[in-house]
Amino acid sequence: MDVSAIALIGIALMVTLVFFGMNVGISMMLVGIVGYALAAGDFSLALSRLGTVPFTTVSTFSFVVIPLFILMGEFTLDSGMSQDLYDCCEKWLGRYRGGLNLATIVANGVFGAICGSSTAAVATIGRLALPETRRFNYDDNLTAATSAAGGTLSWLIPPSTGFILYGLIVGNISIGRLFAAGIVPGVILMFTYMFTSFLICLHSPEKAPRGQKYPLGVKLRSIIGIIPTVFLFTVVLGGMFSGVFSYTEAAAVGAAFTICYTALRRRFTWSGFRARILSTLKSSIMVFQIMIAANIFGYFLTITNLSQNIASYIAGLEIDRIYIMMLILLLYVVIGMFMDGLSAVMLTVPIFCPIVNSLGYDLVWFGVVVVLVIVLGAISPPIGINLFVAAGIDKKIEMKKLMLNSIPYCFALLAVTILVVIVPQLAIWLPNLLYGV
Repeated sequence: MDVSAIALIGIALMVTLVFFGMNVGISMMLVGIVGYALAAGDFSLALSRLGTVPFTTVSTFSFVVIPLFILMGEFTLDSGMSQDLYDCCEKWLGRYRGGLNLATIVANGVFGAICGSSTAAVATIGRLALPETRRFNYDDNLTAATSAAGGTLSWLIPPSTGFILYGLIVGNISIGRLFAAGIVPGVILMFTYMFTSFLICLHSPEKAPRGQKYPLGVKLRSIIGIIPTVFLFTVVLGGMFSGVFSYTEAAAVGAAFTICYTALRRRFTWSGFRARILSTLKSSIMVFQIMIAANIFGYFLTITNLSQNIASYIAGLEIDRIYIMMLILLLYVVIGMFMDGLSAVMLTVPIFCPIVNSLGYDLVWFGVVVVLVIVLGAISPPIGINLFVAAGIDKKIEMKKLMLNSIPYCFALLAVTILVVIVPQLAIWLPNLLYGV
């Protein structure tokens, strides 16, 4: 059998296994080992990959940034930074019709700057938002949909785990450049979500009554609570972009700051510390398991020359490259609906990046577009990952109504994605300004 056919069968089998509930990492590893053995005709060679790849993957120093940023995000919960952030947004925006939803979106955007995890942002901000919106008789399903959509900002506004993995996989792209590339599209997306929420509430005012009006003094005092968040954001990203320290050092500084701040607020307990360390360990192991499996699966695809064959085939097609890019992006949306973002990045980037590079596209811009279309899949009915996380916030949330309320946000995200595709400078202007062309 032709090795390219083996690769295509392997991909189809892996997707089938995931669809029927098998762990993504295990399915990629299993198919990768068996496929490599069949393609190479040597099972012992395939097993040797299994013996070396796990160590070489987890022992790479640059990957230490992942658990450090996860640890930073974990301690923002114990420190009360996320609560203070939402409280400030609610004080300033809550008086307007749908204002608490606007606060939820802004809080998600800022929380994304100290978290980097889409699902963590949905769960955290959603749990903070729901009790507040219920006080003013907001529709629970709209609140949950807003939280699910707002959580996608965590993958665009740095530090984004998706950008970290993308940069490490591609290899010759600065993580800092990717972080900078996500800022402008992330801010545009945040305001687009806010405008969408405003239109929803304008069309259906019964879903989001006006909230409480606060005196100016109360509003100004609420700003004090977000000073640590702003400081953390400034130090981590400012220090990285200015070259004071690397992105790995930035992650370490951020993690150390959140731990110290938790202690200063007298919220540090050994039981809480243990819980956060275990949660960080659990999340990190999940990420590294996927990375190890994706590397093994990547060896399988490499030996079959699938990416090179597809690139050669596409190069021979007499169609405009924009249509090829549209097909790739459509595939990403579908993949994002069935698979969590990290798995999607690890699985697809080794396949599509050589093709995109051969077409002459900027890989930093492509990284931003990949993140946009993956998170579009994450909030697209019927299988968007963020929707299930949002539905799990409270038993009263109805999945069908949640999905219906998420559709306007899907169109908003799609509009921003199209805008970035049409105007690439939105993604590459800031990194070129900070790091040079």
